[in-house]
Amino acid sequence: MSARASVARQAGVSLIELMVAMVLGLLVAAGIINVFLSTSSSYRAHNQLAQVQETGRYAVERMAEDLRMANAQFCTGTGGIASEGGAGIYLDGLRAPVVYARNLAAAINTKDLTTRWGQTSGSNTYPQAPTAPYALPSFLWMRGYDCDEKNCKPVTPPTSFLPAMGRQADNRVVGSGVLTLRYVDPARGWTLGGGSYVVTEPTSGAVTSIHVAPSAGEPALSEFESAHLALLADCSGSQVFAVNGNPDFVPDANLNFAAPVVRHAKSPLRLFDFNTDFVVVTYYLKVIANDDGTTTGALIRKDKGSDQEIVRGVERLDFLYGVEDNNGNTRYLSAGEVDSNAGGSIACPPPAPLPLPTDPGCLWRAIKSIEVHLLVSAEMPLYTLTPSEQMFAYQLDGIAEPAAPDAPGRRVTPRAQGFLSQKVRREFVALVSVRNYNP
Repeated sequence: MSARASVARQAGVSLIELMVAMVLGLLVAAGIINVFLSTSSSYRAHNQLAQVQETGRYAVERMAEDLRMANAQFCTGTGGIASEGGAGIYLDGLRAPVVYARNLAAAINTKDLTTRWGQTSGSNTYPQAPTAPYALPSFLWMRGYDCDEKNCKPVTPPTSFLPAMGRQADNRVVGSGVLTLRYVDPARGWTLGGGSYVVTEPTSGAVTSIHVAPSAGEPALSEFESAHLALLADCSGSQVFAVNGNPDFVPDANLNFAAPVVRHAKSPLRLFDFNTDFVVVTYYLKVIANDDGTTTGALIRKDKGSDQEIVRGVERLDFLYGVEDNNGNTRYLSAGEVDSNAGGSIACPPPAPLPLPTDPGCLWRAIKSIEVHLLVSAEMPLYTLTPSEQMFAYQLDGIAEPAAPDAPGRRVTPRAQGFLSQKVRREFVALVSVRNYNP
């Protein structure tokens, strides 16, 4: 073998071959990177969707706990023991606590109320403050508010109780609904029996005193403050009245219209501290600032004047109320329609004993179910989302198919709320049966 042949066999690749190999390598590397980026983007989108699903399910379950309890009165809800009829049969009639206390406003949380004695709110004018015992009226149990980008119906919730709508942190989310409901907390109170008992007049049944000796697991009597009202309940009804003394509670004749009367009970009596055990819960959405300068919405449960953040990422909140009319038909109405009796087209349900002269907002006690709509998004924006991944449907917008965030026809858009479009969004709907639709 010649020296020339040996040199030829040991020669490397040419410059052209090297450039071709580099180009091919770059193409392969670009493909791998593109696949990686696409997979990573898809993973982040699916991860956000999983977070949205978890958030939505928890939010619905948490709200349902309170919605089911709306209007609850210990064991006097629908299906409990009610008034005894002329034939000696206990009839399942309308029930509401009889208020003997002269100043109920001092005990009930009224900061949320746009419904006050003798004032006009929305289309309703409320009766003057009572001067005799009366059944706790409908408008003191529940009231909702529907909001668009500018206004709320039937009225705007008072800013002394809730933030004004806006796009800045701590504002109420633009276009989000509000619901306030009340119920007696069944886990509270003192059972009367054994060491705890009620003393009544032999003939009239009027309460003269109540002695309470707390049993294991019951609240300490020190929680019952001197200015608080008492709620005495059984499965036929309940009474709210002012008392003095502790542990022997005596109805205060100066602070009550009359002496409270205990009816013949088929179950043990239970005494509640009306000021603390008559729960007032309000749900609404608040704007929350993220660390990156963007904002998101948070579902807030307001109880006893304090805000409890349930979950973040909720941008829309709406309620429809299932109202049963006198013909037994159920219609789903907005808050404004419930408040105005659907423009006067639905009659009030039969009144409870001792009704007020008028019962504005009477349909709030005819609600048998509440349909909750939530639009839940990821907290943080994801800028790699495709336009199709940003699409979502929200039934109350009237758009049947998923559409872009700013699609024409939406009642409220994320842009109007101050939220970015680059988020995964899903609607959650729940129909909650109100167990105590009969206050």
